[in-house]
Amino acid sequence: MSMAQVEIRPITKVSETDQLEDVQRETWRMPDIEVLPSRFLHAMQFNGSPLIGAFVGERVVGYVFGTLGTVQGLEARIDQIAAARLQLYSVMMGVLPDYQGLGIGYRLKLAQREFALRVGVRLVTWTFDPLESRNGYFNIAKLGVVCHRYLRDFHGRMGGINRGLPTDRLHAEWWVTNNRVEARVVRNRGSLNLHAFVGGGARLVNDVTIGSHGLPTPQPPFEQSNSRIIMVEIPADIQAIKQANMDLAQSWRAHTREIFEHYFERGYVVTDFVRHQEDDGRQRSLYVLTHMEA
Repeated sequence: MSMAQVEIRPITKVSETDQLEDVQRETWRMPDIEVLPSRFLHAMQFNGSPLIGAFVGERVVGYVFGTLGTVQGLEARIDQIAAARLQLYSVMMGVLPDYQGLGIGYRLKLAQREFALRVGVRLVTWTFDPLESRNGYFNIAKLGVVCHRYLRDFHGRMGGINRGLPTDRLHAEWWVTNNRVEARVVRNRGSLNLHAFVGGGARLVNDVTIGSHGLPTPQPPFEQSNSRIIMVEIPADIQAIKQANMDLAQSWRAHTREIFEHYFERGYVVTDFVRHQEDDGRQRSLYVLTHMEA
């Protein structure tokens, strides 16, 4: 399909929001009880929340939904007007499985950024699973978000494809007006490769081996480094691990939770994401963390 066939525009009609319930079900195999109702989404859009769709003809094949909120930690500042504390919280984005991999999600996020710029909001936030390599690459390497908060079991226990895995999340901060984001989304400046980071002194702090089951396996403990730049490896495909060995998925959750919490407490920030293919074809995924005082 040509990207010219996909139109990105606001969702404003009830007939359009009605389609979003099925998009949620098909994208995440979401049970009905967890689906955001059409009437709720329509009411939020009517009252100013950005609800942006990807259309093929009149069919909604993807969307991004956000709502205005306030930056945490500034509530006690009674001298600040509400506008100075505003942020845009990106509640959810979904693209139908048959339309994934076409760059639709990227276009939806750029449209969301344009909305934020238009209303004068500098910060867009959302959460994502730190074990999802595809999301890490998309959010950090392509969009230019940074992360320095780790949220344990943020959504509580969920079924479906999560299969009881604690819903730990990284808190993404997308400062839409800064140079870092401009470089990624306007000038299309990509990440450095793994060799460049290693050559620049980045330190890999966790060991990963391939187990007897053929799956990447964490080898604790992790290294407690003082390097200016560190890297944390995660599985390239956590969904395959969930399907094959849920105990191993639980081990990855515990392993990476400990690492992120340790380094965030010591002033490190996720600033990049690297995907690397070894000579034997093995895919690797690594977060890059930089000390805030570096």
